[in-house]
Amino acid sequence: MTSQRTAWNLPAAAPVPDLQEVAAPAPTVPAPSRAPSCENPDTLDTVVCRDPEQFAALASEWRALHGRCRAATPFQSHSWLYSWWLSYGVPGRLRVILVRRGGRLIGAAPLMLTHRPMPVLVSLGGSISDFSDVLLDDSCAALAAGALAEGLRGAARGALVDLREVRPGAAAEQLYAAWDGPRRSLVDSVCLELPGVSMDALLRRLPGARARGVRARLRRLDALGVEERSVPAHEVPAAVETLLRLHGLWWQGRGVTPEHLRPRFAEHLVRATREMVGNGEAELTEYRMDGRVMAADIMLLSADLAGGYLYGADPELRARKVDITAMLMRHDARHVIGTGRTVLSLLRGTEPYKLHWRPEPVTNQRLLLSPRALRPALGLYAAQVTGRALVAAVVRSRMTPVRGLRVRLNTWQAKGVCRK
Repeated sequence: MTSQRTAWNLPAAAPVPDLQEVAAPAPTVPAPSRAPSCENPDTLDTVVCRDPEQFAALASEWRALHGRCRAATPFQSHSWLYSWWLSYGVPGRLRVILVRRGGRLIGAAPLMLTHRPMPVLVSLGGSISDFSDVLLDDSCAALAAGALAEGLRGAARGALVDLREVRPGAAAEQLYAAWDGPRRSLVDSVCLELPGVSMDALLRRLPGARARGVRARLRRLDALGVEERSVPAHEVPAAVETLLRLHGLWWQGRGVTPEHLRPRFAEHLVRATREMVGNGEAELTEYRMDGRVMAADIMLLSADLAGGYLYGADPELRARKVDITAMLMRHDARHVIGTGRTVLSLLRGTEPYKLHWRPEPVTNQRLLLSPRALRPALGLYAAQVTGRALVAAVVRSRMTPVRGLRVRLNTWQAKGVCRK
């Protein structure tokens, strides 16, 4: 397969030509000791990777860039994104914009082309990812953001760009600032976050009576002999299968998300978690009683953030008055403290069991970009997004029967998935 590349030098005021959409060649990763610095006045090279095999070959470069982008979350890891593409990607729609300087990857925007019905570039990761973002090398973030914006402008001819679930402080904010064209910033999902402190410190945030109740339930866990075990990478496939079975049992009749029980989700979770556990980007923990796995959860990790992604538990624990949330929270707080991370994220959703811990609400952003020629289309698209959000908010706040119907519908769909 042949590829073309568009490269240019960047003196202070040099104009940047339009990007030609091309497939990125399989990268050659330089030895760490010889990797060029972003400070070198070297050639910027921007390409659009459309080949899944070449996206797969980016793993080492991508992981290094992820480590140099402090704002990156676990959902921007190559392990997560490439696995997601294998399960959810549409052939021919991959659009990964890459910026290199002197051979070193300094910027990346993992995107996919969709039609809604107009062409729209959206982030890889989809609805099963709590955050989306681009990656920028912290040592030259402004330069990388500018080059990435130029590359995105070339790739987005005739298409809008819709970046959902952008966490405050994300690298995508710098891309948004560098965008020379129509743009809109809207609100997206609410996430809940706790500081990276010990369990005792978390309990001090609670009212006295509630804190005493949690301590009593933790003592009960110890009395029952609940044991924690971190699952090694080679045991992840079997452990994920157990986790998903327990997840379905725990949420049965209470609105389980049908996607969590579909084979494509299981395949993605096995692939991504096995690699992320091996790379130190995730931890899969089993909770055992009398030698039986009674609960399991996956925690995803990045430089500053740890987030509990998915858990499952045997309903027998509910009958035995085991506080699942307290059990998971104690484990996660211990891990955050032990690894020096500053944020324990409860990820998306404001469920009552999360609110009991008095977390801070953090609202994600939805960043919309467009070429100048599509300014009217951007306005229409933003109005549609806002209108749907308003309708959903009304349904959530005023139509309790609808919520009950949704729970029953999800349960019915989940049973259908389990029978397949």
